Amino acid sequence: MLNALEVFTTVVVGLMVGVEFSVAFVINRILDALPEDSGQLGRAHGGRMLGAVMPVWYIGSLVLVGIWAVAGRSHHGTGMVVTAGVLLILSVIMSVLLLVPINNQGKTWTPENRPANWKEQMNRWDRFHYVRVAVIVAAFALLVAALT
Repeated sequence: MLNALEVFTTVVVGLMVGVEFSVAFVINRILDALPEDSGQLGRAHGGRMLGAVMPVWYIGSLVLVGIWAVAGRSHHGTGMVVTAGVLLILSVIMSVLLLVPINNQGKTWTPENRPANWKEQMNRWDRFHYVRVAVIVAAFALLVAALT
């Protein structure tokens, strides 16, 4: 049963990392290259869509890692699982304090109501997001390592 939990947790976290990596290095670059207001409208829609899903995914991943850490406390790799959990906690804190406030504004913007510095705010979100992606990639790598 523990093996199934370990694999399931690793897959859930890995998929989350894949989505966030794709947002950072693929989707936002595509949106930024679109003409006129299309990119800003796409980011607003993405903020609404992913803003509804990702909190559940982040917290769910953290809960699964916590269960794994407790259930597997006598197995090798527990330190890596706990460290991965700490990194996921850091990613949630970063999200709540740094990324969500910008996202909450950006998801309501239209070409008619966006602030003059909207691109600067999106660039700021991108920089914070790159750091968050690095944090969750490290957590994922630790979970993969703990499987062996």
